[in-house]
Amino acid sequence: MLKNMDIHIRDPFVLPVVAEQQYYLYGTTGAEAWTNSASGIDCYTGADLETWEGPFPAFRPPADFWADRNFWAPEVHAFRGCYYMFASFKAEDARRGTQILAAAAPQGPFLPVSDGPVTPRDWECLDGTLFVDAEDHPWIVFCHEWVQVGDGEICALRLSDDLASPVGQPHLLFRASEAPWAQEVNSKGRRGYVTDGPWLHRLASGELIMLWSSFSAGGYTVGIARSVSGGILGPWEQVPDPLYAGDGGHCMVFRTFDGGLFLAYHRPNPFPDERPYFVPLRETASGLEIV
Repeated sequence: MLKNMDIHIRDPFVLPVVAEQQYYLYGTTGAEAWTNSASGIDCYTGADLETWEGPFPAFRPPADFWADRNFWAPEVHAFRGCYYMFASFKAEDARRGTQILAAAAPQGPFLPVSDGPVTPRDWECLDGTLFVDAEDHPWIVFCHEWVQVGDGEICALRLSDDLASPVGQPHLLFRASEAPWAQEVNSKGRRGYVTDGPWLHRLASGELIMLWSSFSAGGYTVGIARSVSGGILGPWEQVPDPLYAGDGGHCMVFRTFDGGLFLAYHRPNPFPDERPYFVPLRETASGLEIV
């Protein structure tokens, strides 16, 4: 059995499976996050968010898979009777993008549902997540990466009902610099504002909010944006104060089997110390706060 501190992953994602009374934990394999090769994506299973079994292989790339590195930020969503994995991938001769994979069970094996990423092929993209609108249309919400555009963007793109292809063109939701807490970074001589890990959450009031990550005076940081219209296309306004500014982030929100609301994120941000954390949340007038 493994404890949380034994698991070196970034970008933790928790899928509660009620029928099994098991949580499935996915994430970027920490040891491979920054290398030029990647072996696949694993998962862990547990019943209490403290002890885990695994890792189990959830995805291993087929021989003709288009990417060979940066297998980042896997998310697994139950959608229309199937399990879909959204993950970022990259190759030396291909820009980073979000590929969607499918499996009959949360442990996989996951296989691609399309030929290559669904995000634009000429964009550097990452951290795609699934959103289903009021008309039951699926969308991918993702980051247009700061390394290409300078001021990182979060965009939304309609998907076909089988999640295999985009429908129409991406919509810009907001840029990182719009958050008053966001600070410019300087990485390898390149300066800009980072967008990472969007996560959509509908409050009990019906308000739609988005948690996303960038950098602030506190290091890696989780902020909140609000949709003024209540729909995915916004417009989006930034909450002035971040949700968490303790050098941790790339978060998601899930409910425990007893109905509790929890935040999953990794901290600290620097390699090789990243570990998964799970903390309770409560809803407030401003959206969410950590208990």
